[in-house]
Amino acid sequence: MDPIATPIILISVLMIVTLLVILVDKFLGSGGERKITVNKDNVITITGDETALNALTNNKIFLPSSCGGKATCGTCKFRLVDWHEAPKATEVPFLSKAEIEEGIRLSCQVKVTSDIEIEVPSSILNAKPFYGKVVEIEDLTHDIKRVKFEMDVDFVFKPGQYLQIEVPGIETTRAYSIASNSKDLRHPEVIIRLVPGGVATKFIHKALIIGDTLKITGPFGDFYLHEESTRPIIMIAGGSGKAPIRSIIYKLMEKDIPRKATYFFGARTKKDLYYTDYFLDIAKMYPNFKYIPALSTPLPEDNWTLDVGLITDVVRRYTDDLSGHEAYLCGSPGMIDACIKVLKEKGMPDEFIYFDKF
Repeated sequence: MDPIATPIILISVLMIVTLLVILVDKFLGSGGERKITVNKDNVITITGDETALNALTNNKIFLPSSCGGKATCGTCKFRLVDWHEAPKATEVPFLSKAEIEEGIRLSCQVKVTSDIEIEVPSSILNAKPFYGKVVEIEDLTHDIKRVKFEMDVDFVFKPGQYLQIEVPGIETTRAYSIASNSKDLRHPEVIIRLVPGGVATKFIHKALIIGDTLKITGPFGDFYLHEESTRPIIMIAGGSGKAPIRSIIYKLMEKDIPRKATYFFGARTKKDLYYTDYFLDIAKMYPNFKYIPALSTPLPEDNWTLDVGLITDVVRRYTDDLSGHEAYLCGSPGMIDACIKVLKEKGMPDEFIYFDKF
């Protein structure tokens, strides 16, 4: 055989085999059409081998994903209906035993290889992408800033919910609670603490300037003020966790604070406090509202004369039977867990303890 013809024949065979593989993959494998049924009545059709998170995003269903689909935030949860494949090792740290048994997964870790049916919170379906122009930046403490945006369309949210900001130039988003009055549909605000090593907060604290425009997605979250309730309210926050509580208090003030509401705020030293006089003034205006700031490690120069101790200890001191109350918590996951323990010790049912962890 001609020595030149042999490699030509081999190349031709390889090309035919490759084409056959592509055709089989298209019609029988990852390239075929698959359907995702969302909350029973919303069906989307996809092709290609992609994660559920990306497939939903491409079809304008925006699950929260602070880490951009890297399985490090645990926020993109959904429920797989009638298909309880074991979660991957990357998902397990973010799922409780009960969630695993219910079929809860991280959508960024689920490849859509066949038709699936899923359930997501109904509030997710209202989340949309927006563009917000930065119109105010205010230093609240040495490491906390308030940022105010101006939207060109209405941004409707419930007090307590959060939004996601996309950091320009890198494929990452971060979730921040909305701090503003829900009556103002064009000017959402966020309160952001500088996190050491955090690329998003470093950008916001060091590079963001008035006039910048950022991509914002939201609103997200089932943590919001339950306006129909008449139960007395316990609110507990620390650090930048003051953001959603500020929004909730705006709504309560709008209704003349008809329910008893006590707000516990914890910080380390006096330099970590902000809006103290503002909330103390609200307490003077509204008899049903009480504000209790506390420092865990006040410095001598702070001349602090109010409560001292971990905020959980302060809550324990000030409260008795909480079985008839409801609570709104915002802070680090560790702080939230500690607060839940105290509230349950005081008799508060699980179903009336509201929070978001991110």
